[in-house]
Amino acid sequence: MKLGESITRCRRSAIAGVFAVGTMSLIVQGCTRPLDKVRSGKFPEELVFVQSKDQIVDAGAMFTPPKDSIKPIGVIWIHGWGVNFYQPGYVMVGRALAERGYATIIGNTRMHDIGNVAGERWGKRIRGGGYWGVTSEESRDIAAWIDFASDRGFKKVVLVGHSAGWVEVARYEMDTQDPRVVGLVLASGAVRPDTQQPDSQMLAQSIRLVAQGRGDDLLRFPEQHRKYPSFVSAATYLDIARAPAALKDFFGVRTPNPGVTRVHCPLLGFFASKDDVGDEADLELLRSSVQRHRTGPPRVTTVMIEGGDHMYTGEEAQVAQTITSWADGLLKPDSSDSCAG
Repeated sequence: MKLGESITRCRRSAIAGVFAVGTMSLIVQGCTRPLDKVRSGKFPEELVFVQSKDQIVDAGAMFTPPKDSIKPIGVIWIHGWGVNFYQPGYVMVGRALAERGYATIIGNTRMHDIGNVAGERWGKRIRGGGYWGVTSEESRDIAAWIDFASDRGFKKVVLVGHSAGWVEVARYEMDTQDPRVVGLVLASGAVRPDTQQPDSQMLAQSIRLVAQGRGDDLLRFPEQHRKYPSFVSAATYLDIARAPAALKDFFGVRTPNPGVTRVHCPLLGFFASKDDVGDEADLELLRSSVQRHRTGPPRVTTVMIEGGDHMYTGEEAQVAQTITSWADGLLKPDSSDSCAG
């Protein structure tokens, strides 16, 4: 089946807003200009599913090149805040990567969309999504997608984290150093450290509600935080507030022993040149920060996606080519072959 063939237009409904609490810059995404066409893919595409170790089922799409041109490294793309695997731009990136020889999985995690029913336990619904999901549990979904890729014959993978998805890709490698991961990609994710302190009243309310077993109760952000989403659950807020310093300042701009020092494979970082959350200055900060540490990625590559916005509207092929050119270097015998120490 072909995904997204009937989608012809994508209208931006609101100006992008940022929810910067704890570890995350959560982007409410939209298109900055209409998509004239979402073209059909040339190669096989399928809906795929995984189940995490805590029994959460995630859906995704896999884009597969022909057998005679497929490369041995798989690409796993993790979505940002408030969206899902069938976001038109993601689908187009997946198709473009398949055309360049890279089998690509665009995978949902329990954080997809604003809200979802992720599962059921003991007769109670487990809620996920941007309002209700527990971000630190997202690593279990990423692990399931890597297992899936391995079962499909890809013993080596590149992890791409788009927007807020970068935080969880970074967290996964910081915590696991999975030897199957041979490269990490920051796609319009946070570089600068999060120094904002949680709202004291919301934090106190979150602690109380979670202790009472009411972690799904929604909290409303104060009026001064209008740029944030309107609500967040107590469990979500508390989880983000308690994120470790090594993740909040992953590149160690201000923090000793940051998460990036536990990553030992090549890193690619990029932003788009129009209406994105970072720019060339952020990429330079990324490079200089990594260079200061005694351990960390052996190579850091940074690129600006010219003409694109935060969702790379109209520039999906450029994103795919950027990843391809970098990933081809991972195939060379002298390249680092995993993120493990």
